[in-house]
Amino acid sequence: MSAHNTHASGEAHGTRRDYLIGFGLSVVLTAVPFALVMLGQLDKQTTALFVMGAALVQIVVHMVYFLHMNTRSEGGWTFMALVFTAVLVVITLAGSLWVMHHLNANMMPDMQQIQAMG
Repeated sequence: MSAHNTHASGEAHGTRRDYLIGFGLSVVLTAVPFALVMLGQLDKQTTALFVMGAALVQIVVHMVYFLHMNTRSEGGWTFMALVFTAVLVVITLAGSLWVMHHLNANMMPDMQQIQAMG
């Protein structure tokens, strides 16, 4: 039996080498942030930023090496759908944070703030 590099739909799929590269990158992108948290060498804010950055890179690694998302698959439509989804998520999160900030700023003051004013 010969190895095929395409599915019935004609789209390419990953090779063993691609899966091993993706697995290796995923292990590194998991182990390094884990070690940073466990060792506690950096301050909390720097560690949190590094962990979030590694998580974003790991999302890209999974999409490229395991989901085979690129600009060529399905004529670029899967990539376009990903970009559209990312834009909607950013708008939703930013809008939610903006609304919550303004709700908090415009709420009635609590008792401690009232006593401090008077």
